[in-house]
Amino acid sequence: MLENGHAHHHACHTDQKRLLWALGITVAFAATELVGGLLANSLALLSDAGHMAGDVAALGLSLFALWFAGRPPTEAKTFGYRRAEVVAAFVNAAALLVITGFIFYEAYRRFLAPPSVQSELMMGVAVAGLLANVASAWILCGGSRENLNMRGAFLHVLGDLLGSVGAVAAAVIIMLTGWILADPIISAFIGLLIVTSAARLLARSLHVLMEGVPAHLSYRDIATAILAVPGVIDVHDLHVWSITTGFSALSCHVVIADEFRSSDILNRLQGMLRERFGIDHATLQLERSSVCPGGVCCAPGAKVAGTKRGK
Repeated sequence: MLENGHAHHHACHTDQKRLLWALGITVAFAATELVGGLLANSLALLSDAGHMAGDVAALGLSLFALWFAGRPPTEAKTFGYRRAEVVAAFVNAAALLVITGFIFYEAYRRFLAPPSVQSELMMGVAVAGLLANVASAWILCGGSRENLNMRGAFLHVLGDLLGSVGAVAAAVIIMLTGWILADPIISAFIGLLIVTSAARLLARSLHVLMEGVPAHLSYRDIATAILAVPGVIDVHDLHVWSITTGFSALSCHVVIADEFRSSDILNRLQGMLRERFGIDHATLQLERSSVCPGGVCCAPGAKVAGTKRGK
């Protein structure tokens, strides 16, 4: 457990440095694209600048959540503040959807009444923004892949990267063909790509906040594995959830045969859960079969899910 804690602390410190670098780059080029978009009258640049401004807030929130999640547990917050990272991921995903909605609205408005665009200025600013976003995406890509908070920050920057690619493509098309509608059409297409990733992140973070079973674990497989331990007769009130990404927890009632030592079964169960499913935080209440006829020792209505050997 100490090794895991040290590894987690090291990963958090590395992720903080990555976020700081990405935040600095994003602040500089958000201002650049905003000015360039206003001068060039380009929706692609303005939408990308707006997205980058949102990224400044998103990266700042991710950085704060990463620091806040490292605070120690208290008597009031017994699990600590680790779920702050999941909350930040949820907020970032929701913000992405709102920003994309604005882009769709502006694309529709400009599709109906396309304004003139200074394609040369648009191209210069878009290329500069593209380089900045490539740098930020490369920095964040090396962060913790399973951390939803870092995933949210990366998606914001990835959305900007796609926006810059779209702005460059729109500028090239306008310069070569004069087709001004390329600007709002490409912006709307990029918005669709962002919505897909943001909705997926929103669903994943909401699943953790609702204390759903971690995606990489199977409720039925865990119950079956518990029943396979010699001496176990029944398992009920089984709950599996995530405190945050990479930190799964479990609690259940286990009915055991009278002739087995509870300490032996407890050690086997904890070892099995740790080795097979990566669950270090398991709270197991052992109950003797003679005291729990029919495998029920809990109050009426408390037996949410139960599985008996042989079923």
